Amino acid sequence: MILLQLSSGQGPLECCKALGLAFAQILKESKSQGIVCETLELTPAEKQACYKSVVVKLSSPDIQATKQFAQSWQGAMLWVCESQFRPNHRRKNWFFSGQMYELDEYQFDAEITFQTCRASGAGGQHVNKTDSAVRATHAKTGISVRVESERSQHANKKLARALVLQKLAEIQQTQVHAQEKSRWQQHQKVERGDPVRIFKGPKFVAKH
Repeated sequence: MILLQLSSGQGPLECCKALGLAFAQILKESKSQGIVCETLELTPAEKQACYKSVVVKLSSPDIQATKQFAQSWQGAMLWVCESQFRPNHRRKNWFFSGQMYELDEYQFDAEITFQTCRASGAGGQHVNKTDSAVRATHAKTGISVRVESERSQHANKKLARALVLQKLAEIQQTQVHAQEKSRWQQHQKVERGDPVRIFKGPKFVAKH
């Protein structure tokens, strides 16, 4: 399984806008390359099409090509543009980052348990009267995720499993690099040097 997480870090709304534009670009590029891009998690900011964090799952018959695509979005990235939210603001450099995670998605299946429960929130009678929400728990680590965003129990189970695996991938990566990391590390710090991708202007044009 190859996962890609984009984060706007602790940056302002402009960084969240940059991430939203990058997310749209990833959807476009992956489709053109025959890579299926499945959105697992979106953490929205206060404006439409602006995000604090995005997690996607990438897959295709060509695993190496999929991995290379994810790696091309890994690292610090820069959007050079005047602020769309604060006229006459002097700052024009807005940073966000990407992180790829790779793991064997079937390795942990025997260690993940699922519980169904009644969904809460909007959705009408269907949501309120069916046990469509799912909680996935990884026994060894205690990682637990509750999902009720989809209408069917099957879809929620699939998404909950993927999110648990994403968190397990982070733990594996921590062990590989021998340093502590957490789910929101990118929200604490986004590198400001040597961006791997640079985009310019309101149309988010890549600068080569």
